[in-house]
Amino acid sequence: MYEINEDRLASIEFHLNWEKNDVRHTDAVYAQRVNFWRDLLPQPLHRELMGSVAGDTVTQTYKSGDLVPLPDQKQTHDVPHGSVEGRLADGTTLVPNYGRFYPRGILRGVPGVYRGNTEPFRCVDTDPAGIRADFNHPLAGLDLRFDAHIMDVREKFDEHGGTAYDWVEQALAGPGMQSRYNGAATRFFDGPALERDDPDDDRRFYDQARMVPHIDERAIATISDLYGRLISPGARVLDLMSSWTSHLPNDLETASVTGLGMNAAELAANARLHAHDVHDLNKVPRLPYPDASFDAVICTVSVEYLIRPFEVFADVARVLAPGGVFVVTFSDRWFPPKVIRVWKELHPFERMGMVLELFRQAEQFQSLATFSSQGWPRPINDKYADRMLFSDPVFGVWGHRRTLA
Repeated sequence: MYEINEDRLASIEFHLNWEKNDVRHTDAVYAQRVNFWRDLLPQPLHRELMGSVAGDTVTQTYKSGDLVPLPDQKQTHDVPHGSVEGRLADGTTLVPNYGRFYPRGILRGVPGVYRGNTEPFRCVDTDPAGIRADFNHPLAGLDLRFDAHIMDVREKFDEHGGTAYDWVEQALAGPGMQSRYNGAATRFFDGPALERDDPDDDRRFYDQARMVPHIDERAIATISDLYGRLISPGARVLDLMSSWTSHLPNDLETASVTGLGMNAAELAANARLHAHDVHDLNKVPRLPYPDASFDAVICTVSVEYLIRPFEVFADVARVLAPGGVFVVTFSDRWFPPKVIRVWKELHPFERMGMVLELFRQAEQFQSLATFSSQGWPRPINDKYADRMLFSDPVFGVWGHRRTLA
């Protein structure tokens, strides 16, 4: 078994762990080819990794300011509305909402900002005169913990130079955007946020059975592993917005799995289901089940199609037994005609923040948490393997039904 040294390569999954506003977050980045002679890692982490072998985990904690600069008031800018020049995909003028992130390139007259700059800023205030743009990193001021899970260690061939990767910088790109600013609710749902390009009856769109995977095998495995960690054996499970497969781990023993979806043929083909119901949540957001019927509810790559999500999340809480878990997972692929408008406008990490707001608005969930995973290589047998280097990213948000007082 090889040990890590500067003459070897390793595959490592870096987990960034942090907490804010009583929500626990874990953001994972898979690094397939860490070169310890060339790549950039904080010295304490680099030092601790030396001598590690596959299966080991190295943990480093960092106080606020160690990896991310502390919040700096000089990094906030008051910008008049006339100096915000962004447009949405439909051509309408972009008006930043409180708590949301936008590319800096839409701002005019701010020092160091140029057109086309995609680095995000956060809108942290609005008034009739303009907005306040916060350029601080969204993790500024937080304590962080890095877990480095060593997947494999191998010999490397001759060193010929090349690109040096800053793996911590990559792991820090995105996390933090799912959290609230100063604890106040982010304004995701203003105006036409829940409208869709195709507002016609969903039954017409979903009348055709689609017996195909909507994400790649690696992403499916990540979701299955997450469900396996969060759902207890013997649970009564509701697969919300289900289809021909439920993505539950094969070795998870359940008391029952009930599927609720839009296509009868897909549901009938799902071998994991004990029972199923065809039901349109966008027409009738009340679930056809008694109170406390389930110990776990899952919703896989579908939450972005709900046009009445507040009602649905509230009713999920009703059918969950106290302490039961509701897990929502998604990626960055969807059916464009049916996805809600705001989903397309959000940064991928912001989408977790939007789902967190739905959990909070229901007022019946506790122990909220998020998880993200990206950077895994796309399976070689995937139909997009010749066009897409990385596997579909996975994002998850969950909470537990409040227990009775």
